[in-house]
Amino acid sequence: MNPETRRKLEGVSTATLTTVLFKRGFRNVFLDDVRPIAPGKNMVGPAYTMRTIPAREDLDGLEVFKDPTHPQRKGVEECPEGAVFVIDSRGDAKAASAGGILVSRLKARGVAGIVTDGGFRDSPEIAGFGFPAYQNRPSAPTNLIRHHCVDLNLPIACGGVGIFPGDIMVGDGEGVVCIPAHIADSVAEEAFEQTVYEDFVMERVQAGHTIRGLYPMTDESNKPIFEAWRKQHGR
Repeated sequence: MNPETRRKLEGVSTATLTTVLFKRGFRNVFLDDVRPIAPGKNMVGPAYTMRTIPAREDLDGLEVFKDPTHPQRKGVEECPEGAVFVIDSRGDAKAASAGGILVSRLKARGVAGIVTDGGFRDSPEIAGFGFPAYQNRPSAPTNLIRHHCVDLNLPIACGGVGIFPGDIMVGDGEGVVCIPAHIADSVAEEAFEQTVYEDFVMERVQAGHTIRGLYPMTDESNKPIFEAWRKQHGR
């Protein structure tokens, strides 16, 4: 992805992004019931996807992991550096989508983060990795109890949101937003500008100023004050 787009998205909130996307007509972009395991910096990267269906007893025994082409194992080794590994677990956290070893491998390979609408096992360990990981809730049982991994890097659903490979995933302390790839650059630019202005507004409000005419800016007398503030702060 565009390095400047990545830089800007690393400094904006999912709240701001949902507003910018709403202005473009996108309402269903925030993944439902998907939360960070631990606080940390923003996660940003293009989606690399994995889809699951319900497990079946004759197909999902521990021996499947001996096969290097098993989609979960293959995906962990092939997810591109800087991408976000996004797992469609059908909102089922009764068994894990992945565990500490696989997440550690993704981190070592330079992947930007991992997201599931299910759960992770070894969650306390993953929380200490300093690696962006988002889940519905912790789940100790092995994925084979509930999940059969079927394919990689195709369109999926995660947290009730349709996600296509290459869509830009942004995660922060509130959750994860999916930005359609073809508008990511313009969304990042607008979200960055909105963040700068809202930082100015917050400072003014905390100093006792009214939001009337300021948020949104309908009083033009606020414009030169904002421009001076922005110049002073180098933004």
